[in-house]
Amino acid sequence: MVLVDTHSHIFVQEFDLDREQTIARAAEVGVQKFILPNIDSSSIPRLLETSQAFPNVCFPLMGLHPTSVGKDFEKELEVVEDWLTQHKFYGIGEIGIDLYWDKTYVEQQKEAFAYQIRLAKKHNLPIVIHARNSFDEIFEVLDKENDSALRGVFHSFTGGEKEYKRIMSYGGFILGLGGVVTYKNGGVDKVVPLMDTSEIILETDSPYLSPVPNRGKRNEPANLIYTAKRVADLLNIDIQHLASATTANAIELFGITSK
Repeated sequence: MVLVDTHSHIFVQEFDLDREQTIARAAEVGVQKFILPNIDSSSIPRLLETSQAFPNVCFPLMGLHPTSVGKDFEKELEVVEDWLTQHKFYGIGEIGIDLYWDKTYVEQQKEAFAYQIRLAKKHNLPIVIHARNSFDEIFEVLDKENDSALRGVFHSFTGGEKEYKRIMSYGGFILGLGGVVTYKNGGVDKVVPLMDTSEIILETDSPYLSPVPNRGKRNEPANLIYTAKRVADLLNIDIQHLASATTANAIELFGITSK
């Protein structure tokens, strides 16, 4: 069984003491590939160092996280755009809108989101969307920017049936399912049975959102197995079937190597 952790921040300092061991533990349960979304300009050195240390295992993305959008976001976007001409990246992310902590820069977040969508089209790359308390704002931007050239994933999907159907209507998106699907009151477990395996990929968002039974602890890619088991149960399919389908989806979306 081969699994892909399609959203992992194993390049951050929380893994400095055991990054290699973390990757080894993941391999023991079948997690063999990792998609690494960027955060902002300060995280780029760690991102590239980790992806270069584990070639064909860790695949970097380039983007500006919405919670890093502030007064100087234009300069941050210049950094993103510059790096896209210098290095091989497998997507634009993570990008989007986050209104959970602070709504001060909501208009700037919209602008940064739209700008990075256009970068993705220019470079023919998928986007990884971070949507937290912001589906309406995300859809507002996508309604203007979506076309046949746009593809990507709604990372850590937490919406309901209405949001699921709206996302599918855009045509080029799939859903990233993570630890929230294992939470008793997460709500996502009510929507997953409506999904087809062609519409989903699996993720951890390490070191965040650890699934049951490790909720509250540092999340790591090996925990993807708990999410996979829960999703397979909800879809009433064999976990091997789920692994095969979601891995194929990840390989196709991000254009990563299969071996």
